Amino acid sequence: MFLKAAVNGGRSTSEHPGVPITAAEIAADTAAVLAAGADVVHLHVRDERGGQTIRPDALAEVLREARAAAPGAVLGTTTGLWTCSSPDERFALVKAWEVLPDFASVAFSEEGAAETAALVVARGMRLESAVWSMADVPALLASPTLHRNERILIEPMDPDPDTAVAHARAMAAAVRAAGVGCPLLYHGEDATVWPVLRAALADGHQIRIGFEDGTALPDGTTAPDNRALVLAALSAGHAPGTPSGVL
Repeated sequence: MFLKAAVNGGRSTSEHPGVPITAAEIAADTAAVLAAGADVVHLHVRDERGGQTIRPDALAEVLREARAAAPGAVLGTTTGLWTCSSPDERFALVKAWEVLPDFASVAFSEEGAAETAALVVARGMRLESAVWSMADVPALLASPTLHRNERILIEPMDPDPDTAVAHARAMAAAVRAAGVGCPLLYHGEDATVWPVLRAALADGHQIRIGFEDGTALPDGTTAPDNRALVLAALSAGHAPGTPSGVL
């Protein structure tokens, strides 16, 4: 089973006091989730006010600290437009990165996604393309980097769990029907986290867990930290009935 830990995203410490914000906190959580069994870590760099950023200097600081805390860690980050002012600024910032993550994600719901994805590949990073709804799938399938993806992220934004699962499966089916063979990863958000994760396991796909997506354990109680979420996801993956191809 392949598990990505998404340790912070845009979640604030008012939502959970354990959300890692500083470079040192992100580094400590990186080491903890990898020791618990996560395969890779996805992190969002924060600025001095706690907002998300992809500034080269801030990214470099976090990557250096995380790699020092967890040598050999495979680390990725976002290129989301919410981290900057425009597609042009995003392109310039990613082009200016000096310390590179191992992989970077690009949301195909956003303007300039194809150009950013091409830049990620050209700079030697592994690419993760993301779709949030069926409306995003045509742009993904038309992208020149379609067959350069390390994985494709299926990220249904629906708040209802049953709807989110159905949409994840519809997006996955459309991607597979287009002949895309790279791994797929489903993940949900808040109320849909565990239903979507279980659907991914049932469908034989990769999974993601962490404070970026939600703060609750499967029984509805609040997780003490990212490590507990990773352990719960691994337990779900080894539960009876999990397809043999997933493990």
